[in-house]
Amino acid sequence: MTDWRETCHPDIRLMLTYWEGKRRGRRMPARADIEPEEIRAYLPYISLVDVVADERRFIYRLVGTREVAARGADPTGRTVKEAYFASSAAAALANYERVCRERAPYHETDAFQAVDRYVNEENIFLPLSGDGESVNMILVFSINRDLYRQPVGDRGGG
Repeated sequence: MTDWRETCHPDIRLMLTYWEGKRRGRRMPARADIEPEEIRAYLPYISLVDVVADERRFIYRLVGTREVAARGADPTGRTVKEAYFASSAAAALANYERVCRERAPYHETDAFQAVDRYVNEENIFLPLSGDGESVNMILVFSINRDLYRQPVGDRGGG
């Protein structure tokens, strides 16, 4: 079976490498370890999702401008269940639950029909932890293959 790291978009691999470098021997880095200026070119494609211990479960804290454009609306402050951008709410929630359960990155490709178009996305879900054990935030880097523009100049990476 082919490892997804061999076939994923190079910028997905770059974000994974950045996340791995921030772990510094821990299972996962904390939000405080992520330096926006180090990944500036990728910020428009990044979402930060809070993991909360109530029925809301996953809440969009920050959504990059290109991600907002792909969605057609800004989901900041809303739950993943009500503002998902995937084939279904159940599919979207399953991705976040998996990252919390496994406490490890998760890569997926998702093709689905949005209101006005067909979407072909590639995503990496990267867990963050304030205590080094439980996931309290998930960084999602998304490439909408129809809309993604390769960043130029400083590509970050740590």
